[in-house]
Amino acid sequence: MLLLGTLALSLATFMNVLDSSIANVSIPAIAGDLGVSPNQGTWVITSFGVANAISVPLTGWLTQRFGAVKLFSASIFLFVVTSWLCGLAPSLEALVVFRIMQGLAAGPMIPLSQTLLLSSYPAAKAGTALALWGMTTLVAPVVGPLLGGWITDNMSWPWIFYINVPVGFFCLALTWFIYSKRDTPTRKLPIDSFGLVLLVLGVGCLQLMLDKGKELDWFNSTEITTLAIIAAISLVVFILWELTDEHPVVDLRLFKGRNFAFGALALSVAYGLFFGNVVLMPLWLQQWMGYTSTSAGMALAPVGVFAILLTPLVGKKLAVWDPRKMATGAFVVFAIVLWMRSQFTTQTDFAHILVPTLIQGAALAFFFIPLTTLTLSGLPPERIPAAAGLSNFVRIVAGAMGTSIATTLWESRTAMHHVHLTEMMNQSNDVFINTLEGMRAAGMTNEQALVQINRLIDQQAFTRAADDIFLGSAVVFLLLISLIWLTKRPAPHKPATADAGGAH
Repeated sequence: MLLLGTLALSLATFMNVLDSSIANVSIPAIAGDLGVSPNQGTWVITSFGVANAISVPLTGWLTQRFGAVKLFSASIFLFVVTSWLCGLAPSLEALVVFRIMQGLAAGPMIPLSQTLLLSSYPAAKAGTALALWGMTTLVAPVVGPLLGGWITDNMSWPWIFYINVPVGFFCLALTWFIYSKRDTPTRKLPIDSFGLVLLVLGVGCLQLMLDKGKELDWFNSTEITTLAIIAAISLVVFILWELTDEHPVVDLRLFKGRNFAFGALALSVAYGLFFGNVVLMPLWLQQWMGYTSTSAGMALAPVGVFAILLTPLVGKKLAVWDPRKMATGAFVVFAIVLWMRSQFTTQTDFAHILVPTLIQGAALAFFFIPLTTLTLSGLPPERIPAAAGLSNFVRIVAGAMGTSIATTLWESRTAMHHVHLTEMMNQSNDVFINTLEGMRAAGMTNEQALVQINRLIDQQAFTRAADDIFLGSAVVFLLLISLIWLTKRPAPHKPATADAGGAH
């Protein structure tokens, strides 16, 4: 029965994390099918991330109001229903709305799966239980791109959402059968509804501004200016309100602690960089390198190999090694990986694209657990749930924003490189004429040849722009190391409980 319970909880987590990565390689197919640009297609990822982040801080209040088992079961049920609706979506607007609903439903699933798992095992076996649970969050990023790519190429993109339906109902039935008589006690608590409205308004408008800024020419657009003003006012009032409210929806007073402030900042910015690059890679591979969804998935999947192999070592040595050194090593490896990617050209083969992805897995293993340990260290036990919730909220929002910023910068840098490459070709007029004549000799019309030349310039421009993003991200990772060393080392014999759920 214990094994079945662990399976149900881990499978629900796996489904949740999988849904964060499975859509990455399917964005070009979704965008093409719904008649929008791939950049607009990334809203499918960012909308889920922001909604998920907003619902995470509410988990504690909802658990006390309805009970852990009822809330977890309701989350799975709503996640399954919204997954089905995502598959049926007839337009991008409908898909984004359903992804927001799916993200809201998904919020409580990961923290509650941990809570129920730990309540099932004796204290002596808590580490083993979390290790088993944690593996699902590391395996999902491996399976996600592969499964998403294969489904998109061999079936159709709605099936990346439909597969949640049988898995979700299986988890729901198993969870209710095993845990329904073990629900946690409930009590009525006040909720900071004003703070929640400000949070949704502030974060929602900020994300909308980042998503639509490039399309609407930024602050030359009244819509973008309005969104920026609403976001700024809402977030400023939100901060002031949360610092004075008796029952804040997000306990911002936690940022007074040195470790929490610098740890959460380092973790969030790093995750934003990581996730932005994770979304950018399959877009570049599929749009400009001729990769199918499946082959792009195969190029991204090995990221989990070293993560799975090294995570048990990290868990074992966390009480002995300085987590600041472990996190520093992770950031250095991330920087090396991104520098390697910044050397990519239009001639780079599959093997050379695969190597940095494989190495990145080692950085992942030493990234989430040590940084979460640093962030939560020094806090009294009663504040750790609120701190873990706030840390996850900031991290997931940073991931969504990192995606928007990376894709916006990619288009912006591409436009600059396109101008430079066109100028170079005009200056070397002989090269242009020879290329044009060669294409005509191959049977192309003048118009076809010019279109082909423009396509080749675009391919070079988008590749150079992606290289710029990779190189810039590498530099920022190295700068972030300073934040790690502004934290204090936790007592070696008492590491804080780490949240393995960061992998999504």
